Amino acid sequence: MLGQVVPERCSERVSLLTSLLPTIPFLSSLPKLRVLVASCVWVGLTLSAAAQQPFQTLLVGVDHRADVTSLNGDWHYLVDYPPFRALYTGSGAINDRGYAMNSHPDITSGPHNDEYDFATAPTLKVPGDWNTQVPQLFNYEGVLFYERDFDTTPKSGTRTFLHIGAANYRSHIWVNRKRVCDHEGGFTPFDCELTGVLHAGSNFVVIGVDANRLQDGIPSVGYDWFNYGGLTRDVSLVTVPAAFIDDYDVHLAHGSSWQPGNTELSGYVHVLGAAAGTSVTVDIPEARARTSATTDAEGNARFSVKAARLSLWSPDSPKLYKVTLSSGTDRLTDEIGFRDIRVDGIRILLNGKAVFLKRVNLHAEAPIRGGRANNDQDAATMFGYLKDLNANFVRLCHYPHDERMTRTADREGIMVWSEIPNYWDISFKKPEVYAKSSAMLKEMIRRDRNKASVILWSLSNETGNKPERTKFLAGLAAEARQMDPTRLITSALNTDRREGGKGILEDPLTDLLDVVGMNEYMGWYGDKTEDADTIQWTLPQKPFIMSEFGAEARLGNHGPVTRRWTEEQQAYIYKHQLVMFAKIPQLRGTTPWVLLDFRSTTRNIPILQDGYNRKGLLSDDGRKKQAFFIMQKAYKENTVGKPE
Repeated sequence: MLGQVVPERCSERVSLLTSLLPTIPFLSSLPKLRVLVASCVWVGLTLSAAAQQPFQTLLVGVDHRADVTSLNGDWHYLVDYPPFRALYTGSGAINDRGYAMNSHPDITSGPHNDEYDFATAPTLKVPGDWNTQVPQLFNYEGVLFYERDFDTTPKSGTRTFLHIGAANYRSHIWVNRKRVCDHEGGFTPFDCELTGVLHAGSNFVVIGVDANRLQDGIPSVGYDWFNYGGLTRDVSLVTVPAAFIDDYDVHLAHGSSWQPGNTELSGYVHVLGAAAGTSVTVDIPEARARTSATTDAEGNARFSVKAARLSLWSPDSPKLYKVTLSSGTDRLTDEIGFRDIRVDGIRILLNGKAVFLKRVNLHAEAPIRGGRANNDQDAATMFGYLKDLNANFVRLCHYPHDERMTRTADREGIMVWSEIPNYWDISFKKPEVYAKSSAMLKEMIRRDRNKASVILWSLSNETGNKPERTKFLAGLAAEARQMDPTRLITSALNTDRREGGKGILEDPLTDLLDVVGMNEYMGWYGDKTEDADTIQWTLPQKPFIMSEFGAEARLGNHGPVTRRWTEEQQAYIYKHQLVMFAKIPQLRGTTPWVLLDFRSTTRNIPILQDGYNRKGLLSDDGRKKQAFFIMQKAYKENTVGKPE
């Protein structure tokens, strides 16, 4: 990741990483400067690279700000085919003199440019992946440049940022021929400051997006979903005052134990560019809670206030309150729910009451039309399926999804597991890869920590039981708890083994988790389907979620339960899974894999798969398979699992 040091928030990260040095050898072996860089760089590799760019932060609540100009719509594009000379120089550095210059060929007398022209180039819709918009680019994993002209009038005493909801995978942004920021990571937002770069009238932005897989990327080169490239989420201009609220955390006070009747709200508001002692106001009129606080030397204004009238958020009553934050001339109003989530032994407690998580896995792939999900209709369609399934929980796998999904979950009362893409095998031994993962974790938590629906931060999926992996994830677990001590930490493991009729999960990572997730595919990848009826599991004495299970079936493919790829076999496997679940005392959630069939470059059996993972309860166009009705009935009648 390339980016910018954030001095206002640096000291707390240095302190955290210093405390972790004894447990993470690759960090303890680094000089102190490298530890500083690894812990304080948003998306950075070196201080020298960062120093060449304007300040870069991450704005929270952009979708609730007033002065936002959408840049969604038609963008001109040019494909930079291998060896990608428009984006990279011969030495591998970023090419600031190529397409970023947005020059135009003079067909009469010159001068000669690099033989490109955005003005007459075709267009793509933003947000949107390039794969499903241009047939010739369907399987393209490379570099593509976007360009858009826009008019603006900079306002005195303000700052302007370019907000990008997500771009897969590496992005480099120029405005009016000046590179304003770089970012690595395909599923989290970032903001580039344009103050001082914009001028009144016509301006232009050029964005080079590189979707090449990287061995040291997150995820690495191997994963079981489709590599959709491009500007896949909203792009906008955000104007704020010179001193402005860039981050905040407003939550129900979280003590060491659940306190019935607790109405204390606490948190902080961070004002970027504010002098110490700057006043901040938090106002929640419906809860009759209002308080003021002042910023400290790092810009944080910490507060605590009792609400005179407060209803807690839950799936049965997803109450949201309008929370207005103000400081100086800056003001925004978010919608926030308040609830308490914690574990007690092998129970998961929501507002002090034990809950069972009736849920399903979901990829960020748009139903019916296909491609990366990125709009209100996509969210409404998918949550409609969840409600039809009688689910109260969803695992948004294997990366942070569009913010519309967590906003919708807040409104609809669906609890959420949110995950960063530490998937399968990544370069766990490399400190620069840890820095990338740390940045993605922070971007995910920072964006969504005010969403009541999000109850679990997940560190990884199906990572091998290796010492370097465990140390890597131990560092992330500590960071997650430091950033957000109010939520639970989990991961999806697949490190179980069989001994006769027993299943044993022995993984040191479970010691670091509040809730243990495990993926198993009995009857599909191994074991006999009927073995599920009698297997005896040895599991940690913690709340346990069967985070993946299932089998592939092509919609409409019918036959006996012994024939693979049929709806009947898929349903048969689900029936036996339900028998097994009833015998796991610490089971607190089940998550079928997966809600909808989704594209994957690893699924290449013609007719049966055709480039799709067919484990969905529904087909990619939303039609229900037999297994859907099995889980729908079990969830409706509460015959799978129990809260305690």
